[in-house]
Amino acid sequence: MAAALSPVFSPRLKPFSTVRFLSLYRKPNPKSIIPTSKLTTLTSNPPLFPSKFILYSIPSSFSSTIPASNRRSFCTIVAGALSSGDEVGEFRKKLRIVDVKGGPDEGLDRLGQTLVVKGWVRTLRVQSSVTFIEVNDGSCLSNMQCVMNSDAEGYDQVESGLITTGASIWVQGIVVASQGSKQKVELKLEKLLMIGRSDPSFPIQKKRVSREFLRTKAHLRPRTNTFGAVARVRNALAYATHKFFQENGFVWISSPIITGSDCEGAGEQFCVTTLIPSSQEPADSMANAIPKTENGLIDWSQASQIHIQAIHLYLVAKIDFFGKPAFLTVSGQLNAETYATALSDVYTFGPTFRAENSNTSRHLAEFWMIEPELAFSDLNDDMACASAYLQYVVKHVLEHCKEDMDFFNTWIEKGIINRLSDVVEKNFVQLTYTDAIELLLGSNKKFEFPVKWGCDLQSEHERYITEVAFGGCPVILRDYPKEIKAFYMRQNDDGKTVAAMDMLVPRVGELIGGSQREERLEYLEDRLDNLKLNKESYWWYLDLRRYGSVPHAGFGLGFERLVQFATGIDNIRDAIPFPRTPGSAEF
Repeated sequence: MAAALSPVFSPRLKPFSTVRFLSLYRKPNPKSIIPTSKLTTLTSNPPLFPSKFILYSIPSSFSSTIPASNRRSFCTIVAGALSSGDEVGEFRKKLRIVDVKGGPDEGLDRLGQTLVVKGWVRTLRVQSSVTFIEVNDGSCLSNMQCVMNSDAEGYDQVESGLITTGASIWVQGIVVASQGSKQKVELKLEKLLMIGRSDPSFPIQKKRVSREFLRTKAHLRPRTNTFGAVARVRNALAYATHKFFQENGFVWISSPIITGSDCEGAGEQFCVTTLIPSSQEPADSMANAIPKTENGLIDWSQASQIHIQAIHLYLVAKIDFFGKPAFLTVSGQLNAETYATALSDVYTFGPTFRAENSNTSRHLAEFWMIEPELAFSDLNDDMACASAYLQYVVKHVLEHCKEDMDFFNTWIEKGIINRLSDVVEKNFVQLTYTDAIELLLGSNKKFEFPVKWGCDLQSEHERYITEVAFGGCPVILRDYPKEIKAFYMRQNDDGKTVAAMDMLVPRVGELIGGSQREERLEYLEDRLDNLKLNKESYWWYLDLRRYGSVPHAGFGLGFERLVQFATGIDNIRDAIPFPRTPGSAEF
């Protein structure tokens, strides 16, 4: 039996461009071979099991690289693979340390079992009769304590000094009750195998180091207790975010990273262009006036505002890749609104960028945003959704990251578990911006930034309201002056304020900012004119008001600030794996 198969390499066959490999099991009758001229029709829609011969058609360019002496073995390999019936193995979840120690019995239910653990050495203590190796695989804060006697297989690697802090190892042993007080079980090793050696220069040893130092070792800092715990809590918050919106009927939208519009109207955007020459593409342009490094690249640290403006004018004058100035997005909100007017409730969750030259513990140049949009909704619906979301994700972390939260409660912020529990259990306070100003003025507290109606509240004002005035309860401020808010927010009937809201939480201040969007075309056009924003850049956004406009609302949440809020980490650069800040784009 033989079969004709469709071409593996190219669906387009040309005369004299194929080579035929015949089955080794039976020499075919030359008369039964189908002429090349008829091959295209047959192979374009081949039968599942034709009954003549095996025919493999490949490009002549490929066949010419196969020596004639090797073509029969090539056929053997292909035919053998087809007839062997071998399949890709079933994917199985790895046994992790958290699976052993994370249950209610903390591993006691696995006593006597032989287990394999793979991870990285945290500490190694060699004593006269026994060696203790702490292994961590990143699945939880706890290490697996491994006890090794000199008769265990692989002990020579310990004696020779190959097993050091940072090395990756494979161990097999029996789960036994621990003699120590820090853990209930440990692994009595039978075998040890070093997978990857760690150089003595490994910078993360048992001795504590500062977080500032660890930012310079961002590729290794996840191996520390603090940053491993932050990563797991961040993962839990991301999972809970998707879970909350999916359970409530929202559709996730992938908003673009490159945009031609400025959602916030602040102008603090990163420009995307192919016109500025790189070191490999020397060119004569206005960009050449900008200070450069020795390698010919632009020295952004020396570039003045005049230089930046020169670049902008140059880009506008020339035809760039996109045919117009393009930027990294500061928000996915405007794009999310387009889908909300078709799918009702949607959300985005992705990276955003802001070229704000700020070196504070609260700012990043690259950060992630969660931005839901609710159709047929007003500001009250928006506040209800934001409150429910925050309570949901905080509760999820408290329930599923207990060990990490205990660590934060002990080493990062004492009382954080109680603070987060208050968020889950207490009702949120709602207050107008005007009432908040009166509260601050009546507090008799001296603030660094003076308070008056119309000012943009600073972190010190926000934290005073939520931490002092309302005793740690989250507070939602609403109805802000329109002069300090974005163009897309719906104007209230008083003509002075907009239907905007900010959610304030302890330690962070503003965590969530949202509004009811302006669904009335004439109001939106007037607002763009007043702010001198180019309406042509927003033509598609205005179209949403022309064709079936509906009341809708949404909010934005900086994900790194949420991570800060949930972990107690005081610097936002420690809430993201690889922080991007002014003068720093390492890793």
